[in-house]
Amino acid sequence: MLAVVAGAARAKKVMKTNRLSPCVGALLLSLALAAPAQNLERGKEINATCAGCHGEFGQGGKRGEYPRLAGQRMAHLVDQLRAFRKRTRINIPMYPYTQERELSDADIEDVSAYLAQVELPTQWPEFKPGDDALTRLTAMEKVMIIPRSPGDTEQGGKLYQKECAACHAKDGMGKGKFPRLVGQYTAYLKKQIDAFVKGDRPHDEVEVKGILNEMKEQELLDVLAYLTLIQSGPAGTATTAGGKP
Repeated sequence: MLAVVAGAARAKKVMKTNRLSPCVGALLLSLALAAPAQNLERGKEINATCAGCHGEFGQGGKRGEYPRLAGQRMAHLVDQLRAFRKRTRINIPMYPYTQERELSDADIEDVSAYLAQVELPTQWPEFKPGDDALTRLTAMEKVMIIPRSPGDTEQGGKLYQKECAACHAKDGMGKGKFPRLVGQYTAYLKKQIDAFVKGDRPHDEVEVKGILNEMKEQELLDVLAYLTLIQSGPAGTATTAGGKP
């Protein structure tokens, strides 16, 4: 952080003493303030350990026992890995993997950045006649389609936009440290909702426990059904609130 501040100060000094054009000065300042790039290759290496449960492509597994990590927000992944380490979020299997000796702060950011940029297709691939079995199998494994969940999607959409969109975005792709919900396993989301309601898991930085507690079981199911409705067509993008790409 001190390096970033110092860099910004130097950029401003250069702008003042050399009287650079506003455009050049702005470029220097933006470069000084830019965050260092993450090591995606290192992140991919670290993900080999995560793949045992979460899949080679971060697609999760066992119908939601292990959540989808691919395409999740980097800030959320970093936040949760640190929460596992500090045990502010209790997850016994994850605790040893997140200790400093196993996963440094730099490692946490690298693997989170790597997973965040992975895009999983949400449509079945089209194959060429010459594609061999391995090519077909690999392509199929990358596809991430959450089965349509039963519920009133119209009612669920209204509830989501009213109660959830402020933090998780209108398209369900998340904001800041608040996670992407669309494209996540329904069973996993329901398990986490139940944990929030019971008070077994803290709900990030904003106190919304009351909202979840006030919603009826069917209303929660309707919201989950809505999230499966607005899954994306092209990889990495979500549909609109109306369900159309």
